[in-house]
Amino acid sequence: MPISYLVTGATGHLGFNVIKALHSKGYKVRGLVLPDDPNIDRLEGLATVFTGDIRDKSTLDEFFDCPSTDDIYVVHCAAITTFQPKFNQEIWDINVVGTSNILDMCKVFHVKKLVYVSSVAAIPSLPENELTREISEFRTDQVNGFYGKTKAAATSLVLEAAGKGLNASVVHPSAIMGPDDYGCTHLTQALQDYLHGQLPVTTKGGLDIVDVRDVAEGIISCLENGRQGECYLLTNHCYTIREILKIVHFLSGTNEAYLSIPSWMTSVSTPVAGVYYRIRKQRPLLTSNIIKALKRNSNFSHEKARKELGYTTRSISETVVDTIDFLRKEGRV
Repeated sequence: MPISYLVTGATGHLGFNVIKALHSKGYKVRGLVLPDDPNIDRLEGLATVFTGDIRDKSTLDEFFDCPSTDDIYVVHCAAITTFQPKFNQEIWDINVVGTSNILDMCKVFHVKKLVYVSSVAAIPSLPENELTREISEFRTDQVNGFYGKTKAAATSLVLEAAGKGLNASVVHPSAIMGPDDYGCTHLTQALQDYLHGQLPVTTKGGLDIVDVRDVAEGIISCLENGRQGECYLLTNHCYTIREILKIVHFLSGTNEAYLSIPSWMTSVSTPVAGVYYRIRKQRPLLTSNIIKALKRNSNFSHEKARKELGYTTRSISETVVDTIDFLRKEGRV
């Protein structure tokens, strides 16, 4: 039976790479974007584009209304990532209410398979370097940060729907890096700043960084092989900030960051950094919540995804090289 692949958040960093990967395999793809999306033209030739808002179910009918002969496979990528600690109604509506609306549409249109893109932020942090694996119950009071709470709440909704019969699986990517980031995520902005000589210092801590293309392939495999009601960590390896910048320095030939700010100084300097980024009209790269994220245990296991999905990861060097090449082609560095 023919398949229609539906991808929300189609121009986002991950959504775009999922669409590119599906298109390269010759699949029929539909992409959902907001009506005023500035990157909508980038989807030309890759997917049939539909405009709509996941917060409003009445705008999603056309997107889901596939030929009656097709099975419908949905990848729900659309979300807003934030490091702000306070409640934000718009982000809650997009990340949680929007996911609830997608679940309702999946039921109405008898979707064959749904893969929901959650985050490692939805999983409670374990002490020290203890290995984090998949969990089956998600609670907002067990995770830190507003973003993590929205992803935990949405993941719980997806697993509840799976328990009631919807063929849905969940993936949890870690921090994503790679080419085709037209919206400039936090990691891409940090890389740009470093290459421009505007990020001359490092701080303690680190994070698990995974290539966006590996996550995209993991999602596609999950559409085909993921078990109903199961979660899969799509992670790679934890790198310290210092290690990442050393790799960028070696591969790009830029000046190496040599000054490491101690923890007590980062807490003092974050208000100053906030003013600096407001002047530059950019999101701040140094906030108390980002510092907390860098300090959390980022020792994740993707063994389950490797065994059940055939999930593989590439080297961080390849990811950095390809991201820099993308930024140069875009004239951003």
